[in-house]
Formats: sequence, C-alpha cells, structure tokens
Amino acid sequence: MDNLSLFHELEALLRLDSKYCMDDGALIKNKIVEDALNLQPELLKYLLSHDGLKRNFFSEVEGVLVFDKVKFQQFVMNKSFLPDSYTAFKNKIGLTTDDGRFISESREVVLSWPYKDCVLEGGQTKEDAKRNEVFWSETLAPNEINRLTEPKALSGFKRYDTDGVHEVSHLDSSDNLIIKGNNLLVLHSLKAKFTNKVKLIYIDPPYNTGDDEFGYNDSFNHSTWLTFMKNRLEVAKELLREDGAIFIHIDLHEIAYISVLADSIFGIDNRVQIISVKTATPAGFKTVNPGPIDVTEYILFYTKNKSAFNFKKGYVPVGYNINYNLYLVNPNDKAEEWEFVPIKDALLNHMDFASEKEAKAKYGTLWKSILKELIQQFAFENAKQIVSVRDPHKPTDTVKELMAKSRETEKVISMERENAETSYFYKGGALAFYSNKLREIDGELTVTELLTDFWSHISWAGIANEGGVKLKNGKKPEKLLKQIMELTTERGDIVLDFFLGCGTTAAVAHKMHRQYIGIEQLDYGKNDSVVRINNVIKGDTTGVSKALSWQGGGSFVYCELAKANQQFVDEIETATNHETLLEIWQRMQATGYLNYKIDIKAIDENASDFKALSIDDQKRFLIECLDKNLLYVPLSDMESEEYTISENDKRLTKEFYKKI
Repeated sequence: MDNLSLFHELEALLRLDSKYCMDDGALIKNKIVEDALNLQPELLKYLLSHDGLKRNFFSEVEGVLVFDKVKFQQFVMNKSFLPDSYTAFKNKIGLTTDDGRFISESREVVLSWPYKDCVLEGGQTKEDAKRNEVFWSETLAPNEINRLTEPKALSGFKRYDTDGVHEVSHLDSSDNLIIKGNNLLVLHSLKAKFTNKVKLIYIDPPYNTGDDEFGYNDSFNHSTWLTFMKNRLEVAKELLREDGAIFIHIDLHEIAYISVLADSIFGIDNRVQIISVKTATPAGFKTVNPGPIDVTEYILFYTKNKSAFNFKKGYVPVGYNINYNLYLVNPNDKAEEWEFVPIKDALLNHMDFASEKEAKAKYGTLWKSILKELIQQFAFENAKQIVSVRDPHKPTDTVKELMAKSRETEKVISMERENAETSYFYKGGALAFYSNKLREIDGELTVTELLTDFWSHISWAGIANEGGVKLKNGKKPEKLLKQIMELTTERGDIVLDFFLGCGTTAAVAHKMHRQYIGIEQLDYGKNDSVVRINNVIKGDTTGVSKALSWQGGGSFVYCELAKANQQFVDEIETATNHETLLEIWQRMQATGYLNYKIDIKAIDENASDFKALSIDDQKRFLIECLDKNLLYVPLSDMESEEYTISENDKRLTKEFYKKI
C-alpha cells in the first residue's frame, strides 16, 4: 500500500474516535502524536486493527510486537497528511535537521506530556469595539527561551496626582505603579526590585470557562491554562515576603486543577484555606441549570511561609443571635446573686407591658412581625446584660468542676483568670455576654461573628458603577478586597495584582494607604484601571470610600514595557485584510527579529499557499514567525538606537532598576 493510500486509511480510522477530531471534523495532529508517544492503548488498538498500518509501524521482536512511535510521528507530521490544513502550510516552513526533517518535527521539541516544563507566553488584545478579549499564545520549549524573561526597558512614564497628569521627573521607592504589558514579562522585570518585598498578592485570572479571555481551541486546554498559571505563580512566589500571602480567585472550572498546582508551588503546608464566596442568589437566574444552581466562586489562600505569617481574626456583621436569650437583671450585684429572666420578658417590662397578651392587644397583627426587630434592638442597646449559656470548647478539669457546681447550686460561679476576663458559669454551662459580639466595623458599632471560610456577607449587587468604570463578567466588589487587605496587610505594605482588569485591587489599596503594583495587558478605554485610580485620586465616593472616610489624594506612576516585536503583534491582531498582513510581513523581514526556525526563502516559495489561508490563520502564522524573546526591549539593549527609546525613558528605566 502506498503512502497516500495509507494516509487516507489512517485518517478514516482516526475519525472514528471523537477525541481526535475538532468540532469542524478536522483531525488534531498534536493529540494523535501525543497519544502515540505515550503509547496510548486505544490508539495502538486502532493501528493494530488495520493490516497496512500494522505492517508499517510495528515490528516483531522475539514474538512481541514493538511500535515504532518515531516513524509514526514522522508519518503523521508529513505535509501530505491533511494537506489542506493550516498546519500543513506551517510544516512547509522552517529549518531542517541533518536527516531532512523540520526542526519543529524533531523529537527534541515534542513533549512527552503537555507543556509542564515549558513557558506559555500569553498576550492579550482587544480585537474590536465589542471588546472580545483573546489570548494569542505560544508554548515555548526551554531551549527556545534565552532572553524572554530578562528585565525589560520601560517607557511612557506619566504621574497622576490631584493636579492632573505630569511628566515623571524622578521615581520614588514608595510610588504606586500601574504597568501595561505582558504580565509574565513584567513579573520577571519586577524581580530586580521587588523580590521578597510584596506583602499581598490578589489575582483574578481568566477562569478558562470557554467564554472568557483564555480562548484556546486545542486539546490541551487544562494543560495550557495550568502552564500559563504555573509560569506566573512561580515568579509571584519569589516576589512575596516571607510573611506574605497570595489569594487566587477562581470558579468551579479550574478549582481542582489550580489547587493541586498551588500546593506544588507554595507547599501544601502553606495552604491556609479555600474560601467559598457567594456571588449571586438563585433568584437572579432565569433558567434552572442541571443540578444545584451555581452561585459560588472560590479564593485559594496561601502563605509563603505559614510560620512567619501573622494571622488576624476577621469579623463580619450578623443579625441577632437567638441563643442570647437571657437578660441579667442586676449586673451591679455580686455574681453569685445575679438573676436572669427571658429576654422577651425583659423587653415587655421595658415597654411597660404586664404581659405579651397586653402587647398583642395594642399592636394587633403587627406584633408578631415587629417582635424580632424589637428584641434585636433591645439586645443591642443592653448588650452587657444579654447572655447565653453555652458549652465551652475543650473545658479543663477545673472548668468542668465549676460547671458542675453551678448546676448543683443554680447560682453563678466565677473564675478569675490572669491577663483575661473573668469566666462565669451558670446551670452547668459557661455564660457568654452579647457585648463581646459588638465591634466597630466601617465606623459603626455592630453585632459581629468571627469570619469563616464561607463569605456570604459581601453583596455583589450594585458594583457595576464602583470607581466610575465597568467590566462585564469580571468586576469584584471593593468590599471583598478591603476585607482581604484587612486580614493580611498594614498601612504602607505592598499589594500586587497582575491581572488588574478595571483596577479594583489598586483602587482599594489606594484608599487604604497600601502601596500597590498593578499589571494589565489590555486597554479598557474609558473603563481602564488608569481611569479608575485617577477617579480615586479625585475623591471617588463609591465602593468602600464611605467606610474608609476617603476624601481623595495620593498619586501613581503609569508606564509600559517598551515594545519591540510586540508592536508587530499589535498590528497583526488589528489587521482586517490580507494586503495589510502582507505589508506587515515585509516590514517584519526588514526590521523585526524573526524566530530562528523561520526560513524566509521557503515562505516566499510557498507564497500562494500563504495567501490561501484565512486571515485568522495568516495572523497566527505571522505571530509564530516572530522571535518571542524580543517581544519587548531587553534592558541590556535599551541603549541601542534601533529601539528609539527616549532619553527620559532610559533615565527613568535605569532609576527604576537602580542602575544610576
């Protein structure tokens, strides 16, 4: 059987298994090669079922069939297999090895498992007015990475303060920073200055739902996303202080995957909690999902070093707790003489009613509906006299004896404690005073309880206009970030968010007088983080402004990674026709740095095939031609005239890296 016939036979055989096919029916070459290299039993079974394929790819050694996976890989990657695909054109282009095969097909760059030890260079762009956010990305093998993660030059410095926008004359170590550019490369650039200095990292990364900006169509969806996150989290860990913490906000689609990944990076011993956050109510859903309605997201809370981290107790407002149902009549008497009555009786007495029957006669049907509110207000106003009897947690033998004594005598038994409040026992339990639940939150005295790992007290309704900006399907409440910062930081600590979005983290950090670094790749126009933080400086009154008595003030510095090949990427992504892409290609050859694999002559010889590709495939190909190590200007090459970086930007970049 000749190769062409064998190609057709293999194609027909593989189409029997949906995992090897995309939605449009095209075969997924990478998946086929991956399963072959991993000796996937199902694939081998398919091949053994066909006599021609069996003869070509299996050899018998002492009665045992041995699969030649290298030969099979070469066969599948041959340009004659699926010749009309984008991959077929791509495979025509590139340098070859000594045996005549393209470098891209050599075993050295074929991963035996998807992507883990590589770097996923992910860029974002806004394609059109609808703000479709997509990643163009490429998984690069370690031997292709040499300058990608070197510190980069910065440009476009501006300072925003109460007087407006100004040129930056100098940088201060306490400056707040908003940096535009690829977040992986910015993180690596920050290492020179901020390693072991960041107290809190909060990130709200792409959830990989298929509807958000992490737009992959390949068969390695989870693997690519995890590699993307792994690259960034490993650098983030280096930036954290020993007593620092990271909060990773995610939903159900990747919670299991990111948990295992974060355990491996930060250490399972440094995992504090997985916090469940209630983000919606069932009433907001027009249709019923299969199974329980999804109203929850999750926040993974890790420390860099749990033994060094200073854990703080958090408190949340709550309603009246019905377990506090006794009223202490004579608090000024000795404890053993204390008398208690039910809180309802104390309320009735306070309202000058001889009985509840008398109250019902006055209020009629309203009494039942207002009683709970009346009791709650009465308990709040008389908190020092409202008590409950509870079972203490892990009581000592001494406490057990005093509890037993209180049960026998039916009197209050007290126990003095060194450097602590006196404990009281009554009727076999411990007395808890309602006043201990009162705390000041956001400037108001309120009834509270300890914060747990289920956060249902933060409303997500009405946050659309916080900060004067909007972000569809991604905005987080300022109150959420305020609570996280209260748990983990002090005034002046550094807070980092490298998926900044519309700027909630930076906005709250600014209002709470924390130093912050925000990294974002997209320009959201009038809803950008720069717009939002500028509103904060001017005295934004939304979000947590009232709770923090925010009046405005402060400043931040904006800058960007200085673009090299990234400029071509931006142009390619916004191109709308073949002619523009061809013009970009000509300039790339003249001024851009191309991938070392690229054979320009081979591309020109196959120009007709390139023109036959769709615009999307042409864009993909041109981006792959670029050297990803030179997306942005390396700090070490900043002085080169070919990059045309201004003298002021050079000076400020050196100042940022403390090279002066």
